[in-house]
Amino acid sequence: MKTTILLIEDNERNRYLTTFLLEKHGYQVYIAADGRSGIDLVYQINPALILLDIQLPEMDGYAVASELTKNKQFQIPIVAVTSYAMAGDRERILAAGCIGYIEKPINPETFVTEIEQYLLPRKPQSAQEGQHD
Repeated sequence: MKTTILLIEDNERNRYLTTFLLEKHGYQVYIAADGRSGIDLVYQINPALILLDIQLPEMDGYAVASELTKNKQFQIPIVAVTSYAMAGDRERILAAGCIGYIEKPINPETFVTEIEQYLLPRKPQSAQEGQHD
């Protein structure tokens, strides 16, 4: 069974390149061209990872990440893929609920390796923190 990745990206060229690279490495990619459609798809396909553009029409990536992660049970990692490179953007992206970000333009030679670090199994922290002997 292929690992599923949801790409929320409004730029057609970026969607094509990202999808091509991920599918070439065996991932199944679902695409949403705007934030609201992306949120709807999350609940339909339950992806292993969400790649999220920050500059989206109508509902930007910050709003998408915030809406998805306001539920504390939400466990899908969100990685921003953005051309924002201003001071403070990294902090704002992380504060919105993303676990990391990759700057555009993406490097086709390293992109898949970069996103795979977010797919690695994570040790659940709450199980350890919640135990009191």
